[in-house]
Amino acid sequence: MPERAEDVVTWTTVAPGITSVVLERPPANALGMALLEGMHLAMDAAEKAGDVKVVVISSAIQGFFAAGADIKHLSSIDAETFTAYGDTMRQVNDRLAASPWISIAAVDGVALGGGLELAMACTLRVSGPRARFGLPEVKLGLIPGAGGTQRLPRLVGRGRALDIMLTARQVAADEAFRIGLVDRLTEGDVLDAALAFAAELVGPSLPAQLSVVRTVDAAFDLPLADGARFEVEQIQSLFEDGEATEGISAFVAKRAPTFR
Repeated sequence: MPERAEDVVTWTTVAPGITSVVLERPPANALGMALLEGMHLAMDAAEKAGDVKVVVISSAIQGFFAAGADIKHLSSIDAETFTAYGDTMRQVNDRLAASPWISIAAVDGVALGGGLELAMACTLRVSGPRARFGLPEVKLGLIPGAGGTQRLPRLVGRGRALDIMLTARQVAADEAFRIGLVDRLTEGDVLDAALAFAAELVGPSLPAQLSVVRTVDAAFDLPLADGARFEVEQIQSLFEDGEATEGISAFVAKRAPTFR
């Protein structure tokens, strides 16, 4: 029986403004077409809900966040079909990176290849001590093809990114935290830690938070003067849509702000 997207990716509201997305494609959450389509369905649902501020992505498979591309699928396709498969992976990651909410990858286990690319497309990453990260595509005569060569250097720098990709080695959780690949490292339950992180994020203005993300990302792509101008534009937009006015008024009135 063909896999169904809704069977390998599920989502639920776990608290006001927080959606939990769970990957479950045994044995290792390889990124088959059903899982990729399931990610689109989960994002469709979050957009339709209209009140989602944080999405937490985790795995129900013990020891794995996601093991990467579906190698069995790759072994049976030609270059043209491989390119189409890569496009599907990139579309998921690009949509996730540009989504109208904050996303957190809760990584408790292995995140390799496309699995790490999926985690890097999230706004933030939370890891447990047994997590392992890597982009081992050179062992297959390939390179990371779903954003890995672009996002990893932005997170850890050129030299560290080359080290990880050229050696195809797996990065332990403590090193991943030290070099900035992981944003929070917990000794406890990873999903609990990610959901607690999400709870910290639901209070402030989401438009302001997304402006922060866009402006910080622009710092990697624009000259300083252009980045500073973009920062001003983002501030102006927050006054135009009322978020800044509401936040300042609430502070002066000593009341809780009502953000969009």
